[in-house]
Amino acid sequence: MMIDLLLIVTSSLVLIICVLVGVAFLTLLERKVLGYIQIRKGPNKVGFLGLVQPFSDAIKLFTKEQTFPYMSNFNLYYLSPVMNLFLAMFLWMCMPLITVNTSFSLSFLFFLGVSSLSVYTVMLAGWSSNSNYSLLGSLRAVAQTISYEVSLALILLSFLYLISSLNIMDLTKYQEYIWFVFVMMPLCMMWVVSGLAETNRTHFDFAEGESELVSGFNVEYSSGGFAMIFLTEYASILFMTMLCSMLFLGGDLSSWLFLIKLGFVAFFWVWARGTLPRFRYDKLMYLAWKSYLPVALNYLLFFLSFKMIVFIFLV
Repeated sequence: MMIDLLLIVTSSLVLIICVLVGVAFLTLLERKVLGYIQIRKGPNKVGFLGLVQPFSDAIKLFTKEQTFPYMSNFNLYYLSPVMNLFLAMFLWMCMPLITVNTSFSLSFLFFLGVSSLSVYTVMLAGWSSNSNYSLLGSLRAVAQTISYEVSLALILLSFLYLISSLNIMDLTKYQEYIWFVFVMMPLCMMWVVSGLAETNRTHFDFAEGESELVSGFNVEYSSGGFAMIFLTEYASILFMTMLCSMLFLGGDLSSWLFLIKLGFVAFFWVWARGTLPRFRYDKLMYLAWKSYLPVALNYLLFFLSFKMIVFIFLV
């Protein structure tokens, strides 16, 4: 029993370290791709081709002097980024590993539950700073996240009806012959857009609309606190790319092709940022509640009836 527990803890730590290193290189990829999109070089001075740049940035951020607003709610102000990062790392515990680890049979429920909790840390980070700008940023972030979580959950339910399971690992079994991206193309596109909105990425980054709200809910954070919020955002992006690969690109963990798919989806996330302008906030809400929600509900009814017809014929 103790050996099993030790193995779980060790493999979880290795996974978290790998995620953090992956986040470091994802930021480098983003800066490089954005650089080439804007016809300039990205980071290319620190180390060979700028490969050490993310680590030097991390050292710079964590060694800077920590400031805090005089009127802030000190404990919550400090704990919010820590909890935010903890939840982002905790989300990776449902990553379906071949060694099983903690990828249990209800991993989709775990994903929905933990991803919903991140709303509270964002809200508290904005409120505890005691600044109007950060409060506005956090309110917008919370409204956006809640709106897109509804459509995200409904889109996910269509996939779950097809595989009749709550285990992420079961997605691989049902995609041996054909990927879900060919079977349910509109839903996959809606999932990607909802994922962009869920991770607060451009063109849905209203929580950090620089031209309107300075920097959103993290406006008062500096050094370590800001670095943690930054790490959280990119860890959740990496998780969403992994989930996209599992949901509709086959998601075969035992092959190198999985990493290529993951890299492609991560590149798309960056590409969207460099190409598309920011959406208007009312149009974002209109898209969530008046476009995606009805379409996701209709698809859900379609797949439910489809599954029932198949069941009746089989019986």
